[in-house]
Amino acid sequence: MTLWQGVKLYPKAIFWSMLISSLCAMEGYDVSLVSRPDAFPPFNRKYGYYTGPEHGYQVSAKWQTSLANGAQCGQILGLIVNGYFTERYGYRPVIMGCLLFLAAVTTIFFCAPSVQVLLVGEILAGIPWGVFQSIAISYASEVCPVALRGYLTTYGNICWGWGQLIGVGVIMAMFKRDDQWAYRIPYGLMWMWYPPLLIGVFFAPESPWWLVRHGKLEQAKKSLARLTSSKADSNFDLDETIDMMRHTTELEKDITSGSSYLDCFKGTDLRRTEIVCMLWATQNFSGNTFSNYSTYFFEQAGLKGTIGYKFAMGQYSINVVGTMVGWVIMSLGVGRRRLFLTGLCGLCVTLLVLGFMGLIPDSKAYDRSMATGSLMMVWATWYQTSVGSIAFSLVAEMSTRRLQIKTVSLGRAAYNVAAIICNTLTPRMINPEAWNWKNFAGFFWAGSCALCFVYHYFRLPEPTGRTFAELDILFERKVPARKFKTTEVNAFDVAINHQIAEDKPELAHVDHVEKV
Repeated sequence: MTLWQGVKLYPKAIFWSMLISSLCAMEGYDVSLVSRPDAFPPFNRKYGYYTGPEHGYQVSAKWQTSLANGAQCGQILGLIVNGYFTERYGYRPVIMGCLLFLAAVTTIFFCAPSVQVLLVGEILAGIPWGVFQSIAISYASEVCPVALRGYLTTYGNICWGWGQLIGVGVIMAMFKRDDQWAYRIPYGLMWMWYPPLLIGVFFAPESPWWLVRHGKLEQAKKSLARLTSSKADSNFDLDETIDMMRHTTELEKDITSGSSYLDCFKGTDLRRTEIVCMLWATQNFSGNTFSNYSTYFFEQAGLKGTIGYKFAMGQYSINVVGTMVGWVIMSLGVGRRRLFLTGLCGLCVTLLVLGFMGLIPDSKAYDRSMATGSLMMVWATWYQTSVGSIAFSLVAEMSTRRLQIKTVSLGRAAYNVAAIICNTLTPRMINPEAWNWKNFAGFFWAGSCALCFVYHYFRLPEPTGRTFAELDILFERKVPARKFKTTEVNAFDVAINHQIAEDKPELAHVDHVEKV
């Protein structure tokens, strides 16, 4: 199926996938508020303490760190919970339950009397945010065909971008206020997301793959009918497509140990879980946290006030544009493995240049800071075109259907653990009162980026154009990552072998051609 054929046959799947991916936009908006509230003097007066006439009211460093990592801890918990509940109850009930829970938790943000209560709100809000981080990707990969899989899974990264754009825009609009509503209005606007998303998810079709895994074949057929336009392709057959899903599910039952979290670390699934975890962790270890400090370097150059936030909006805009550029590159036939590895090379070189800029003498500190902040925008462009967006697609393709929700959840948990590590190291690297590495921190992140490249060169397979059944077979046969693209595999032949092995085990030793 070509891209255009997929668009014509699955227009409804595209719509529903984009709707569910809007959960990422809501999370991006929420997280942008949670990570930047201390921009408002009223917030610091409410939750901080008086430090003196020079700096006024400030939230202590201890509580700043706690607030930054509180949501991360909640997200890890939410990711683990998601693996159990979504596979048991389905996508729609879990999403609606999380939205209702988050609507209640938003009240804590809006009314928090102390910084301690605010921290409780961030931990609790992190639980549904963790669910949304993985559930949107899994849903997109299960409702669309192979031709659309790379585009709809990476669309989640675009949603992150425009959600954060809205959040930063709201923050900038509140800069003129000097009362408590400067931070309460942005928190209150979090409620605007819940009604439309709840209504949309209520009417959305359940994943046909999930229904097949639970033996609900008739419901799966009805769900698939709601995702497709049968008039677009006279050769399309609902029964055959459902049968393919059923066969893939049966195939995975044969080659996997089970469907629990422990099974993610057994047999061939261990390799797949390892790759997914490293894909997510690589996003942070390739310098993502360091690039987020572009605002800091612009402030060092004297650009204070809203200027830093305008550059932040530029970075979030790159999320949207960069992902679309990645779509164009994929449409030209460039595989996702090649695009991911090329992106890591570009990121490594950019970080090395940032490190060498530390050799510029302090007498030209203004020029150095401006150049550093600008070069971080270049880094962001490389990142969003490759590693930042393509990882969304790759993690959805590396795991089996039976274990996908759990595997993606484990991978995203690895992302959050890596984020906590990087959030702890990076401020110390560039803070003049700590390690004071300044630009030399670029060398550290260039080194970690290079190690990530070496790992993925030998371990990351090429999934482009492969069905889930074909990927299952390639992993079962332990095909090396660099040979995934060229290795021929026929899922139909494997289906015949499996069926005959079940019906007539005495023929297991007979040549395949004689079996047919």
